[in-house]
Amino acid sequence: MTGPSAAERAARRLAPLFGDRLTANETVRDHHAHGEGWRHPDQTLLPAYVLFGRTTQDVSDALRICHEENVPVIPFGGGTSLEGQLTPVPDCISLDLSMMTDILDVSPENLTCRVQAGVTRQDLNLHLRTQGLFFPVDPGGEATFGGMCATRASGTGAMRYGTMRANVLGLTAVLADGRILHTGGAVRKAATGYDLTGLLIGSEGTLAVITEVQAQLHPIPEAVGAAVCQFQTLASAVETAVLVIQCGLTVGRMELLDDVQMDACIQYSHLTGYDALPTMFFELTGSPASVAEQETVLRDLVESQGGQSFRWATATEERNTLWKARHDAFWACMAYRPGYRGITTDAIVPIAALTELMTGARADIDASGLLAPIVGHVGDGNFHTVILIPPNDADAEKRALELDHKIIRRALSLGGSASGEHGIGLAKQIFMTEEHEPAALSVMRAIKTALDPKNILNPGKLVPADAS
Repeated sequence: MTGPSAAERAARRLAPLFGDRLTANETVRDHHAHGEGWRHPDQTLLPAYVLFGRTTQDVSDALRICHEENVPVIPFGGGTSLEGQLTPVPDCISLDLSMMTDILDVSPENLTCRVQAGVTRQDLNLHLRTQGLFFPVDPGGEATFGGMCATRASGTGAMRYGTMRANVLGLTAVLADGRILHTGGAVRKAATGYDLTGLLIGSEGTLAVITEVQAQLHPIPEAVGAAVCQFQTLASAVETAVLVIQCGLTVGRMELLDDVQMDACIQYSHLTGYDALPTMFFELTGSPASVAEQETVLRDLVESQGGQSFRWATATEERNTLWKARHDAFWACMAYRPGYRGITTDAIVPIAALTELMTGARADIDASGLLAPIVGHVGDGNFHTVILIPPNDADAEKRALELDHKIIRRALSLGGSASGEHGIGLAKQIFMTEEHEPAALSVMRAIKTALDPKNILNPGKLVPADAS
């Protein structure tokens, strides 16, 4: 007679501590079996249980018991990851931190705050709205601070304000055996030992579970101006982005939509006055005088590259209208071909290679016969495609994966990376050995073994197993 599984043994010990926050409900388990993006083609596995934590001590108790019972744990935040980071393994527990929504401290004089891992960027910025401050990292969707740290998120504001790594000063995290770890603090810099905060940011839940984040805040700019312009070719739009960077304009955000994506946005957002052409979106920040001066320079740069239909706005409502198409881009993609499934790609190169990468990717897309709109965070050399796959078409899915891999390998050949912001998870693991030398991968594996010797924290993700 077979005895209880490791997860069942752990659940018996966890139940008195967590009550109805520990569940085996199939619907809840199914919700925790995937993110918003890539799924393993044969993935039907669900976590054995879902556990909802509310405090760091909850997470510590849960990991201590799971460590003792050898139960794998998959950390879960907003469920918005795109590369298979949430894919279960057999007999695992999904540890959901979405109930950890307390804003613990805000220090306007220090431009810092401390929040629990389940707080979203929207939550925090709503809380800060009367204090003249905001948190700038904007990956889109309802991503949580814990998840944004775990995947080293960035988004539209990264050009001006940097990624999560640049905006996090310290963390509270729980190690695999339940020990609570505090890293960093409220100071902007320190030269005391290894950078454990930086180590955990981007670790995708494989080294520790992040429960609290000490974040850096920024003053809301005195003046903001937004511009939208359109181009006849993708190359001229990208070249404009490169020129803007090289001229040193104080750009807060700079985004590109290609003609296919713009067509989708025109239909989805009911935009008027725009054509289905490659389109650039800019946001300039500074004093009113400097923003006005930069607008003149920007307009000249755009015209030099054949830009047309230049629209400029400084009032908040007008700026929001100009940015509407960009904010709706993902949903516009999914509505563009109802019933299709989307594979989101993520590639980044040094800015000087961006034109070659994006025009090459466009040629790859055209050769594939698939529909794949392009969206670019072109200010930092990063762009995405959403490859749309017709339903019940196995050949199209195969071609979509081949196209995704071709775009990534094109980026690697230009000195870029397989991921600018979505992370590795399972979907991008095959590129780790192409991007990183054996010595680097060996060090990554050694760190994983040192912090998680039983391999219970999100096993099988991020760093590929040693094939030797």
